[in-house]
Amino acid sequence: MSSQELILWVQIVISILLVSVILLQVRGQGGGLFGAAEGSYRTRRGLEKALFQFTIFLTVVFLATSIISVRLF
Repeated sequence: MSSQELILWVQIVISILLVSVILLQVRGQGGGLFGAAEGSYRTRRGLEKALFQFTIFLTVVFLATSIISVRLF
């Protein structure tokens, strides 16, 4: 397996995880797909906060692997 194939597989896995985590967040809010049903601001706690931080981490890793794949290949 070449380094190009490895980076592509990593991107595929990260993108699937990212979509899954985003869908879990939408499902956890109880609102529609394009926004929460609640009108007030509330803080994230517990699992919701962990999912939010994990989403940010996955986004940064996905962007980094994308930039690496463009620069290397």
